[in-house]
Amino acid sequence: MKRYLPFIIIAVVLIGGVVTFLVLSRKGDDGESGGTFVTATPQTPATSDASAPPPASPTSTVGLAKPNVKVSSPVVLEEYGDYECPPCGLLYPELEKIEHEYGSQLRIVFRHFPLTKMHKNAMPAAQAAEAARNQAKFWEMHDLLYRNQTAWKDLADARPTFISFARGLGLNIDRFTRDLDSPEVAQRISSDMQRGNGVGVNGTPAIFIEGYMLRPEKMTPEGLRQGINVMLQRKANSEKKAS
Repeated sequence: MKRYLPFIIIAVVLIGGVVTFLVLSRKGDDGESGGTFVTATPQTPATSDASAPPPASPTSTVGLAKPNVKVSSPVVLEEYGDYECPPCGLLYPELEKIEHEYGSQLRIVFRHFPLTKMHKNAMPAAQAAEAARNQAKFWEMHDLLYRNQTAWKDLADARPTFISFARGLGLNIDRFTRDLDSPEVAQRISSDMQRGNGVGVNGTPAIFIEGYMLRPEKMTPEGLRQGINVMLQRKANSEKKAS
């Protein structure tokens, strides 16, 4: 028996290697492990019907060119962002380009996720954006905060800068300054953060497309477009089948 023991050990190792190879091969082919999105289970998109059945797992086979399709409702892209976060600042102009490129086929939703332990001015910036929302100028303030990120991110007190932004937007300054510390503004920011924690956000930027979280390595101009295209094609196919 001892004479055959080395051969038995070799055989066991070989069998284990084959099994491991087969498992890894299946993971690579499932369209998710090496795909565009983190999981096959979507979170509820900002404008989706919660009663509708979840879509099947998306694949990443769609190319970078925008599909020539029509959809009755736009694909929803949700960004969890921090106005002081450098990668968020770099992502901002790319998302702006993509928004213009896709037009009515894409809706972008911004959700606050200030990393307050790392960025001292992230929360005041989020408050400034929400205070501007109360006067129908959220996106204008959002854009100013990102475009001028390097000018205010290291200030000991960034609020005077945010107030100057509000003045430039023609906002009522008395109302704006009151709203900065209002419970309503604090609640909206807190709600976004709680939602983010609930769907697995632990850093910024985090992108969800139709409720699917984009893989971190896909957070590139090409990856963003591919993710949007996957969901745009799926939405068009689903509407075509339903008609």
